[in-house]
Amino acid sequence: MIFNQDSKIETIDLTKVIDENLEIYTEGQYSDPPFQVEPWSTIQGQGYKVSRLCLGTQTGTHIDAPAHFCADGASLEALPVEALMGKYLWLDIHAAEKDCGKGFGYRSEAILFLTSEVSSLPEIPEGLFEALLQLPCRVWVIARGISIIGREAFYFNRRLAEAGKYLVEDIDEVAAKRIRVGGEMLALPLRLTQVSGSPCRVVVRQPTD
Repeated sequence: MIFNQDSKIETIDLTKVIDENLEIYTEGQYSDPPFQVEPWSTIQGQGYKVSRLCLGTQTGTHIDAPAHFCADGASLEALPVEALMGKYLWLDIHAAEKDCGKGFGYRSEAILFLTSEVSSLPEIPEGLFEALLQLPCRVWVIARGISIIGREAFYFNRRLAEAGKYLVEDIDEVAAKRIRVGGEMLALPLRLTQVSGSPCRVVVRQPTD
């Protein structure tokens, strides 16, 4: 942990609740698998309660492995757990352009956290995006979807996958506004193999002063 014993720490959960109200990705005639939970066994019947879950690998707050957009991309298990926890580099995507070519203040952080103060879908220049791809952070976390100016839909995701990066998205945007510089993040998916992603719990710990 990066904080000393005298630090006052707050914990912020960036994970969306998974329930019947969760929005499932839909585009045209395509839709991700719906979320479903149903009884499997009961205390009255078997002496214990178990539920059966049905959901997609990209349900709710989740992490995308490169295999989500690249046929030969790495799947989830290729990412070591150490890459999913530690200090994060906090960048406002719109303010970051002035630091393009200056390293963005990178100090060996494990995770790149990109946020935006605008309410609409952020659009960034391709040059800025390519500069960000040069950072060693293997895990990116975004507060909302990002598009690249002049490029087609999903170019951001596909190019990120081609670069071998893992993307955590669909986080709680309201909670994300509370995140500041100087904290640490844990983004822990299910320990699945040969899949393109997994729902994950994303938590930030940051000093309050």
